[in-house]
Parts: sequence; structure tokens; C-alpha cells
Amino acid sequence: MTPLPSTVEATLGLLTAGQYVATRELAVAVFLALKLGRPLLLEGEAGVGKTEIAKTLASALGRDLIRLQCYEGVDAASALYEWDYLRQILEIRIAEAAGERSREALGRSVFDPRFLLKRPLLQALEPRPGGPPVLLIDEVDRADEPFEAFLLEVLSDFQVTVPELGTIRAAEPPIVILTSNRTRDLHDALKRRCLYHWVGYPDSATEMAILRARLPGLSERLALQVVAFVQRLRSEDLQKAPGVAESLDWMRALTALGADELSVPVTTLTLGALLKNREDIAHRDEAGLQRLLDESRETLLAAG
Repeated sequence: MTPLPSTVEATLGLLTAGQYVATRELAVAVFLALKLGRPLLLEGEAGVGKTEIAKTLASALGRDLIRLQCYEGVDAASALYEWDYLRQILEIRIAEAAGERSREALGRSVFDPRFLLKRPLLQALEPRPGGPPVLLIDEVDRADEPFEAFLLEVLSDFQVTVPELGTIRAAEPPIVILTSNRTRDLHDALKRRCLYHWVGYPDSATEMAILRARLPGLSERLALQVVAFVQRLRSEDLQKAPGVAESLDWMRALTALGADELSVPVTTLTLGALLKNREDIAHRDEAGLQRLLDESRETLLAAG
């Protein structure tokens, strides 16, 4: 198990070693969350690398990663625990067949930890040989407000009560990362419980560094063109601007096709790796793509 970083510089180095290119501001937010034992709420557009921060931390620190994917209708049973009713019924049948009739004895036998189906939140409270896990609560904005209130209660004390078993408390709190695409505003009470950082689109230099880190052996010339084009494209009127994840996908697609530079034909054929909205793709006609390619080339020339 790797010890927690003791400085911001060490945190930045930890993320870099995990091939995550972070700004200093993000490194400070991560360092403080680790140092103070506070959940870290990361907001930003989809595809900018929020989820990857939790994955990188878990890998770099040698901790287990436990992921709770939020969605509309997620509830305590799917996030915390539920009883395995089928196995409990089978246990009752076996006890009855063996002549066991005591209700108290049956209650003890069926409400046993071996019949408890542990969901992500409960799993995150359990002790682990490698140290407390990294708990990723992904896209918390997709959950409804009652679940958000329930989540706040769990994160406040890092303990839950299972009526049949008692209170289960974390000996050491997990490292908690929450992400939000801001499809709705989160309640202030949850935000107050967390440290906060907005993860924005990277600038050209940062995005180029990300491509180099994630795609070793890439064509530098093509990568520079990709970054310049994507940066320019984000300024267009789009329903969904491409994130870093899409830049990486596009670079992989171009490499797989053996492209050595951007052109209107190859860009047209591979736009589905970069844009994920039908209207955004339909509005990028040949003339528009040529304009974007020309402008991105001018940007590269101006940058030297």
C-alpha cells in the first residue's frame, strides 16, 4: 500500500505517475481531500476526466476501487445492502425440515451476515488489507433528491445501521470522490460536506500532454493537428462539445486507419468518434470542416 502523499507536489507526482495529467489546482484539491479526510466533489462536462481521477488514485495508492454508479431511481437497497430473500427462504425450509420450529432461532439463522448482499456503500465501510478503498460515487446528479439526502447521512459519519445486525462503522473512512455532470444542481448540504473542484476542458498544451501520456508511440504531427482541431471545434455551436475522452477515441480511430494527417475526407469518416450527437455531425458539412481545418492549421503555424 502506497502512503498518502504529504505535499501538493507529491500529489501531482502521484497523479502523473498514474498517467493523469492534472493542473496544480486539481492537485491541491486532491491533496486537501486526502489530508483532511473529506469527500471531493468534481463537477464538469462529461468526458473531461472526472471519473479517471478516482481510478488513478486507486491504482497509484494500491487501494481497491468501489464504484457506485448513480441513476434515476437509485435507492438505498441498490446502494447500501439488501437481504438475499431466496436464500433466506431456503434456509427456513431446511430448518423446518430438520424440525426447528423456534421463531427466535429461525430469526437468528436467516438474518445472518452470510445472507447480506453488500452494495457499494456498505462495501466501502469494511476494513481491507490494503487500507480504506477509494469510493467513487459517479454522476451523483443523476440520482434524485431523497437519495442525495440519504447519501449525505452516510457520508457524514461513515456508518450505517442494519436493523437486524446493528451499526456498521468504518474503522477508517474511505477516500470518497463524487462526480457530477451538472445535469441538475446538487443540494447545498451535500456540497458543504465536500471539497469542490470544477474540471474544465484542458488547454492545448495540457490536452497534448494527455494524448502523449495515454497513447505512447503516437504520431506527434497528427496529435498536434488533432488537438488544434478539437480545441477549435469546442468553440463552435454544439449540443455536446467533445471531451478529452473523445479526443483520445478520435486519435485511436485515426491511428487505426493509418492516417498521417487530417483532411476533410478522413475527418468526415471519423467524426463519430469525436461527436456523439446526430445534429452536431449533420451540421459539419465539407465547407465547415475545411474551415475548421484551415483555422486549426493557422493556430499551429502561429504557435510555431
